[in-house]
Amino acid sequence: MRRRERRIVVVMKPARAASRRSLPGSPFNAPPVDPPPVEQFAAGDQVSHDKYGLGRVTLVEDDAVVVDFGSRKVRILSPFAKLSKL
Repeated sequence: MRRRERRIVVVMKPARAASRRSLPGSPFNAPPVDPPPVEQFAAGDQVSHDKYGLGRVTLVEDDAVVVDFGSRKVRILSPFAKLSKL
């Protein structure tokens, strides 16, 4: 006679995902950084542009400035990323 082995089958509960901990040094949890303030220009200011070179502000609008670079006049929109005051 041969002995039969008994198998015990237990139905397991479905696994639940644990909540993720946030690490204090994680760059993904960094608070949002406020953008730097937009530089203010006035008519007559001397400016330097990365593409056009040296120029002088001739007109100031709400969201743009018009700059005379000698060979051309260019309207540059805010936030004036490539324009700096001298």
